[in-house]
Amino acid sequence: MIIHQEDILRLVLALLLGGLIGAEREYRSKAAGFRTTIMISVGATLFTMVSRRLGDDRIAANIVNGIGFLGAGLIYKEESRVKGLTTAATVWSVSALGMSIGAGYYDIALIGFVIIMGSLLFLAKLSYRITRLNQTREYKVVTNYKNKTLNQYERVFTECGLSPRRGPQQRIGSEISGRWKVSGPEQAHEKCIKRFLNDTDVKEFVF
Repeated sequence: MIIHQEDILRLVLALLLGGLIGAEREYRSKAAGFRTTIMISVGATLFTMVSRRLGDDRIAANIVNGIGFLGAGLIYKEESRVKGLTTAATVWSVSALGMSIGAGYYDIALIGFVIIMGSLLFLAKLSYRITRLNQTREYKVVTNYKNKTLNQYERVFTECGLSPRRGPQQRIGSEISGRWKVSGPEQAHEKCIKRFLNDTDVKEFVF
């Protein structure tokens, strides 16, 4: 059995690049961390190398499908927000790096690594700033039933510079509850939350 130096280089490079991306994910306490991204990167490299040796491109093509299932397991919904999308996309991108390395396209792999790593490290702040400009949150208000009660609270959203969309409403006995999906700047949300928290007529407020 002959071990080619080129193969060792590919696997080591896959380990290094996958490990660096995984270290960033591990630092941020994400699901796919250091070891996971290394396994994905090295695994994709191995599959691609085997695929080239056997002359069967279907092996490499199936990597995309397999990683798709793995990424789907990382996506979940928490309250009104979908989480895990960035981690799933990172897993998908790391597998692409591994395939590039396994095929011997080091230039593409290194450029891709720089772009992926740069996006994870430097675009997080930009993403946060964009999110602050417009956020969609879910609100729930429970209070004593009075005529036009919910309309009164809906006006609070608009007065604070937010755009509310009314959801389910429910009346139980003397109490009425309403839910809204509300969009607008973070500063306007904070102003609105402060008003609701200071309203003594509000019995329950979820935001």
